[in-house]
Amino acid sequence: MRILTTAALLCLFSCSLAAKDDEAAREKILFEFLGNYCLECHDSSVQKGERDFEAFEFPLASVADLITADEIIDQVTLKEMPPKDAEQPDDEERLAVIRALRQSIEAARDKFESTGARTVLRRLSSREYENTIEALFGRRVDTLGLTADFPKENTSHHLDNIGASLVTSGFLVDQYFHSAQRLVELRLGKPAMEPETWHFKDNFVQYEELTGSHKSVFNFKYLCLYEQPDSDTRQGGYGHIEDFLEGVPVSGLYEIEVLAKAMHRDTHYDPEIFGIDFSEPFQMGIVPGDVTKGHIHYPQAIEPVLAKTLVPDDKEEWLKMKVWLEKGQTPRFIFPNGPYESRASVITINKRYKDEFEGKTSRSGVGRAHILRQGKLPHIRINEIKVHGPLAEEGGSKEEVAVFGKGGFQAEKALGQLRDFARRAYRRPLDEADQKQIETIYQKRIAEKAAPRQAALDTIKMILCSPSFLYLSEITEEEEKHLRPHDLATRLSYALWAAPPDKELFQAARDNSLTTNKGLRKQITRLLADKRSDEFIHGFLDSWLNLREIGNLPPPRKAALSYYAENLPASMKQEARLFFRHLLATNKPVTDFLDSDYTFVDKKLAKHYKLPAKDKLRLKDGFQKVSLPDNGQRGGVLGMAAVQTVSANGVETSPVTRGIFVLENILGVQPPPPPDEVPAIESDVSGATTIREKLAKHSEDSTCYECHRKIDPLGFSMESFDPVGRWRTSYPKPKGAKTAPKIDTASELPSGESFQNFREFKSTLAKHRKDPFTRHLIEMLLAYSTGRHMEPADQFEIDDLFEKVKADNYGLRTIVMESLTSEIFRSR
Repeated sequence: MRILTTAALLCLFSCSLAAKDDEAAREKILFEFLGNYCLECHDSSVQKGERDFEAFEFPLASVADLITADEIIDQVTLKEMPPKDAEQPDDEERLAVIRALRQSIEAARDKFESTGARTVLRRLSSREYENTIEALFGRRVDTLGLTADFPKENTSHHLDNIGASLVTSGFLVDQYFHSAQRLVELRLGKPAMEPETWHFKDNFVQYEELTGSHKSVFNFKYLCLYEQPDSDTRQGGYGHIEDFLEGVPVSGLYEIEVLAKAMHRDTHYDPEIFGIDFSEPFQMGIVPGDVTKGHIHYPQAIEPVLAKTLVPDDKEEWLKMKVWLEKGQTPRFIFPNGPYESRASVITINKRYKDEFEGKTSRSGVGRAHILRQGKLPHIRINEIKVHGPLAEEGGSKEEVAVFGKGGFQAEKALGQLRDFARRAYRRPLDEADQKQIETIYQKRIAEKAAPRQAALDTIKMILCSPSFLYLSEITEEEEKHLRPHDLATRLSYALWAAPPDKELFQAARDNSLTTNKGLRKQITRLLADKRSDEFIHGFLDSWLNLREIGNLPPPRKAALSYYAENLPASMKQEARLFFRHLLATNKPVTDFLDSDYTFVDKKLAKHYKLPAKDKLRLKDGFQKVSLPDNGQRGGVLGMAAVQTVSANGVETSPVTRGIFVLENILGVQPPPPPDEVPAIESDVSGATTIREKLAKHSEDSTCYECHRKIDPLGFSMESFDPVGRWRTSYPKPKGAKTAPKIDTASELPSGESFQNFREFKSTLAKHRKDPFTRHLIEMLLAYSTGRHMEPADQFEIDDLFEKVKADNYGLRTIVMESLTSEIFRSR
């Protein structure tokens, strides 16, 4: 337990007195302003507009007071009150009352939203739920779509695991029951079945625009893939087996063999027509399809990529892949690096190459059938398909072993097996009530004439719908400060794996070694070294930098073809993840997040950034660390396309939006919301007016300038990036204009540091803002790992953590280790 020194107690006392003095000063400013300019119309006797400011309490004591305070700020900022015919306050008076109210609102919200510096009981988030199921059942479950119909999670400051935000509705409870039923019956309740083989050689019917041409040219002898999946027009992005629409009879592993070849990768047509890299071999993948869930040749909600392979050029070869399919799912074939839109390709070939074709053409010119007969349209052609399965797994299915142990279900040991499963599912030892409930459910089903196995499966469904499974419930008593070992093990595993503890972590909890500093550090080191810690990196970056929102506001296809054709969002996220992993593994300083002379790119991202590596990398090389000797355009998270994309709306950029992103996500400062009635300022440019000139009005109004002097300079620094993170030196040329307006990134921070360009801006942050940035990163990590926001009561320990991190050269691994061994993390 942390003991406060006399100096710390005196500091607390002094801070308390200072807070009271500040509160009194704010109260004086507010009531003088109300008395001078507002009470004549809004006192208890008049109450014009149903506003009684005489009843307004200070300090703010209720949500109603908060709402009133917000309204006063809006009216004073917009200069709508006092009315024009009344006496007007000067700008200093307006600013003083706005500052006083904002500070009071911030203090009141902290008090209203406080959890007493404790983590409230919270349920598993949707991603934690799927990860937990996967860990308990020993196999991927994304083919089931267990959370596809769950309500969208509420986030709090972009965090998806804050207990106060994770609401459990009646609808969600119903979905838990449906998911448990589907999971258990499909994975454990399936009938035994000998492997079968299905062989398809013809009748490869394809729909819509492809039907006529394939009938006339091939008589449906081939299954052809013409474009990447999920294009706008959806003509040849998904290849299904028409005679296998009913799908596989049971969930299981299936071997898929495909006789296929890549056609016309050497086409003489202009590569720009297709928007793909013809130097790379064509890829073919498999995703599941379900004819009951929508059009089989369109995108579906559940379609994880199950396997991927390269397709040989011109000469057919049998390609073999092993995939997991659920009952009723049929394999669908995709062309991940194919053209972005088949219809557009055909139309363009008709316009530019129609003279190459012989014979009679239609009124509209050269059609798809003509091109398939005589032209060189790049595509993947499948001749035959074999499906074989379900395949037997040595020692039993992964699910059987994971749930019941080696040897599978044994009726005579059923209760013991169910208790063992429940211990893993509940992430703690079972108490007497748990054991009795398990036995009661099992015996009840036996009494109802259910077979022992079915009785066990029904009991597992109950376990998966229990609050002990769905909630991170603690066995630590309310009056205890520190988490008991099993609760600590659970908190640690969900922080670093977003999944339940494994056997070794459970053992560390059982023998109490986890409660020692040495034992806890040992487990943190082990969990970070495990591949499952990717979940920590993914989840934390999705929260800190809001990367989960990439793709929610995509750009128009014609404006950013490569964004779709090369699936850039996936590469964007991976760059950030590998950068974080590198800093974590090497304990490099977190100032590298602000400015660095290196990053991680694959071939697609290197082209997007126009780096020299674009000419050397191949897709098979994956991501490589590259140096940025001239890091004026890249380096650090603000130079990553992921951040530039998520801080734009897909169509245009706004210095205000990006400035707020930097203020909140990098510097940890929450700006107050703008008044509701303020009209949005159009982004980019219109006519000859730049966004900088439009935003200049913020400096003309002192109440607007109060916030925008902190926001706008941060956003101006990043105007050199377009909505998908491409470097630019000018805005799009306005209609009718002779030239495009040049971008001006020069600005000055409120504290006086000036910069001329993005390079100098990054350097300024790394030099002058590394301490607030580091503190914010510590607070974000603690919030992510504990499931609650940090509060004023936590600040003394955060101060101590910061000093330790600072003394170790701001290392990221030090931040993680010190945060996860802190009192804050170990406490309820």
